[in-house]
Amino acid sequence: TLVVPNPPGGLVDSSARLLADPLAKVLNQSVVVDNKGGGSGNVAYGQVARAAPDGYTLLTSYSAYHVGNPSLMPKLPWAQKDLAPVALITAATNLIAVHPSVPANTLGEFIAHLKKNPGKLSYASQGNGSLSHVGTEMFKMQTGTSMVHIPYRGSGPAIQDVLSGQVQVFITTPPSVMGHVQQGKLKGLAVTGRTRHPGVPNVPTTDEAGLKGFELEAWVAIFAPAGTPPDVVNKLTTSIKQALDQPETKTRANTAGIELRYLPPDALDALVKRETEYWARIIKTANITAE
Repeated sequence: TLVVPNPPGGLVDSSARLLADPLAKVLNQSVVVDNKGGGSGNVAYGQVARAAPDGYTLLTSYSAYHVGNPSLMPKLPWAQKDLAPVALITAATNLIAVHPSVPANTLGEFIAHLKKNPGKLSYASQGNGSLSHVGTEMFKMQTGTSMVHIPYRGSGPAIQDVLSGQVQVFITTPPSVMGHVQQGKLKGLAVTGRTRHPGVPNVPTTDEAGLKGFELEAWVAIFAPAGTPPDVVNKLTTSIKQALDQPETKTRANTAGIELRYLPPDALDALVKRETEYWARIIKTANITAE
């Protein structure tokens, strides 16, 4: 069972479903995706942290929850030490998308518009402490701009209000907004990774658009309950790598706008430690809370 801390749709659920079929073939047994949304991911995290460490219940972990929640919430029903790293499976850059009513066609024009109109535009996030919240606060700090934060419960309702123009800005992963940018319903100003995104090849990176050093990525990884035997973790991580290497997995990932990116347990552990420290610093500096 792959326990997903989000409702269906979006990066984390899509990543789990991308992995489930090929992994079932590699392991020669059924792999079920179980959506356990709620509590900013803590319901799912707590469930897997308490599960039997036998390799049959796994967490599809989202970077914002994994490295952000420990700094945002003083009382969690889980701790990072309760979860054993198995494999990084996907990563996604973010896309800076704005409603067509915003009088800017480039990132430079957008930043200039924000500076002339401090606090007049609003931005959407998937909720307090989410990647889109923390990431947009990072953007504001780096550019010296001001926008009003409107938190939502997930990407779905946030996108509806951005499409209607009720909220003007959304920095989020491509699967959520890529189609709307392709259709011209939203303007894509920049992607926040080191390379352009194949789904929106005409949208420059933040670096190309003149905002040097601003990078924002989300990632999805598989974790097992702490205490899972090393040979079980080893079998799982090897099988996951095989599943991700299948040509059909790569084709489906490209269509969904998701980048497959495998890391073994030790490299995933190092990534978690590095990002937990970074997020803690941003959350403290920007005074971000989960409320």
